[in-house]
Amino acid sequence: MLSNYTKEFPYTLRLAAPVILGMLGHTFVGLIDNIMVGQLGTAELAAVSLGNSFMFIAMSLGIGFSTAITPLVAEAAGASNFTDGKAALKHGLFLCTTLGIVLFLGVLAAKPLMYFMQQPAEVVQLAIPYLQLVAFSLIPLIIFQALKQFADGMSMTRAPMYATLVANIINVVINYLLIFGKFGFPAMGMIGAAVGTLVSRVVMVIFLWVVLQRNEVSKAYVSTIRFFVLEKMMLKKILKLGFPSALQMLFEVGVFTSAVWLSGILGKNPQAANQIALNLAAMTFMVGMGLSVAAMVRVGNQKGLKHYTELRRIALSIFLLTLVIEICFAICFVLFHEMLPTMYLDTSDVTNAIDNREVLSIASKLLLIAAIFQISDGIQVVVLGALRGLQDVTKPTIITFIAYWIIGFPISYYLGLHTPYKNEGIWIGLLAGLTTSAILLYSRFTYLSKQMIQQE
Repeated sequence: MLSNYTKEFPYTLRLAAPVILGMLGHTFVGLIDNIMVGQLGTAELAAVSLGNSFMFIAMSLGIGFSTAITPLVAEAAGASNFTDGKAALKHGLFLCTTLGIVLFLGVLAAKPLMYFMQQPAEVVQLAIPYLQLVAFSLIPLIIFQALKQFADGMSMTRAPMYATLVANIINVVINYLLIFGKFGFPAMGMIGAAVGTLVSRVVMVIFLWVVLQRNEVSKAYVSTIRFFVLEKMMLKKILKLGFPSALQMLFEVGVFTSAVWLSGILGKNPQAANQIALNLAAMTFMVGMGLSVAAMVRVGNQKGLKHYTELRRIALSIFLLTLVIEICFAICFVLFHEMLPTMYLDTSDVTNAIDNREVLSIASKLLLIAAIFQISDGIQVVVLGALRGLQDVTKPTIITFIAYWIIGFPISYYLGLHTPYKNEGIWIGLLAGLTTSAILLYSRFTYLSKQMIQQE
């Protein structure tokens, strides 16, 4: 009966809502940066897009790796095993901090690649100084992700949400002061946006750490942590889960980043339009990400309890809820595809009127394609969360690679650069990759969950 699945909707939404708001908070930082920088011109907006494309690749590795902490903590919490839960936090935090430093250095080393990517020269010149500063924010961001994944695994999803909301307020204020030079502050343009991002991410870490230390449930986990007394077994366990999870996210984020670079070959206006559509699609994707965390936690809990029939029923209910929500988003994108992009540019700017009209025209068409892949994107990320809850990460990694890079990217490349479809062709490739991923990952979950039920 349908009610067997829909009755789970309220609890899933209560669990996922703070995660969704927190994830939206992360994306809102980018949204505010894009809207404010977009007032400076299309070249500046394209430069933020190019600089952030490097950041997205690094962030995907860090955030993807940190997701290994959640299923381990959720399983330990389900089995009332405090020792394993604390060990997962400590080792995960150590590894994420190390990875954050490595990724920061990697982004700095990769800056010269911009000159060899056939990107518009004025865009590259603007992007380099922006990237130099914003890259440092990778370290606090990935430390925050480790703490967030622990909190999610403990079903304490509100704490990261509050940390993100506070950080967003700080980011908006600093952006306003430093991008435009208000109240006596210097007008730093794009660099002001980078400063806002860095400061807000440092605040996120401090805020969440303080909250976890004061909470009755979590303070025992975060107190007296001996960071340099590490166990080889737990390090291996997190690496075994974290590395494939990082690759999964890298493959998806990487193909979207390739869309930024391919659109840059087409010119600054196509790249700016791509950034607008990508930013709007990312906002709705965060809802899927929140439901993915809920799926990971709930499946991980049921795995710890060895209730496999319930595990499958709960997972299917989350998939159904995701389908309903994503259809609603698709309808909104279709209805408002011309209006939404106007948030990003100064439509009264006479000097840049021709550029702005071209950007808005391209972005509105891309949103129609984004409307279609809302469903595929939401389903694939939520099913991936359920598979992580099962601690099944290796074969899903292979699936995501095939879907995005064997199927999706070649279509994007050919249609985008060798046919009249251009930007729309790039996004048709994204749609093909996401749809393939959704179908194959769902098939994988169906196979594993039925196999587990047979062993009950």
